Amino acid sequence: MNKLQLSKEQLDSIIDLALAEDTARGDITSEALIPPNLYGKASILVKEKGVLAGGEVAKRVFHHIDPSLKVGVLIKDGGAVQPGDTIASISGKVTSILKAERTALNFLQRLSGIASLTAQYVAETRKLKAQISDTRKTTPGLRLLEKYAVRAGGGHNHRLHLGDAVLIKDNHLAALRAMGMGLKDIVTKARQNAPGGATVEMEVTNPKEALDAAKAGADIIMLDNMSTQEMRQVVKLVSGQAKIEASGGITLENVHQVAMTGVDIISIGALTHSAQALDISLELESQMLKPL
Repeated sequence: MNKLQLSKEQLDSIIDLALAEDTARGDITSEALIPPNLYGKASILVKEKGVLAGGEVAKRVFHHIDPSLKVGVLIKDGGAVQPGDTIASISGKVTSILKAERTALNFLQRLSGIASLTAQYVAETRKLKAQISDTRKTTPGLRLLEKYAVRAGGGHNHRLHLGDAVLIKDNHLAALRAMGMGLKDIVTKARQNAPGGATVEMEVTNPKEALDAAKAGADIIMLDNMSTQEMRQVVKLVSGQAKIEASGGITLENVHQVAMTGVDIISIGALTHSAQALDISLELESQMLKPL
């Protein structure tokens, strides 16, 4: 599966869309009240424990609004943060700082929330071989950034998009079985028709299906909502024949037990669809305000 790469062009496209939502008609509050020649300094502060992601994204947001703003990112993505830590400092026109504030914070809070949740799952599986992985259950338009945040939290990326690998799920199987095809036929067809070198993964719901999928030649077998007892059975049956991925119903409370079964991958949709935003704010330093 492809390693996630985020180009400047892709990032700028995402930022432009976000800023268009918030600033297409300007910032009438700041423009009505704040003198255009008022300059100052602001700090971005963390209010709870977590892992940072999106610092450079936020910096780019400020520069999209006003290239003359001076932005210093003080903590790198992937770094642990505590309440009171200063993530970044911004100096320049106050109207520009305020215009960019909400969009910059939205990115920081969302991405840091994902990185922080991912780091919690990674901590629960430390010293075990299972890698924590995301899914395609991402916010439309933000997948590249959200999967980047998973990596900042120490996790791994599953498929980036539908063209990244073959993943034969329940609805594919239902359609193909209705045509009289067995697992071996399905895997063979996938290898014949998919791009050369594509990984073939198959979703299964019980140990027998897992063994059949391994015999059919699947590269990865996804165990859908299986109990830990069933997972251990599958590991014993197919170890060495294919990689084994656990998926469905994984929580912080049970992820350690799942990792203990010996699976290779644990994929968790909640990393991106249910992460709580990290509490981060921007504060103007009143003593630094002055007209120029």
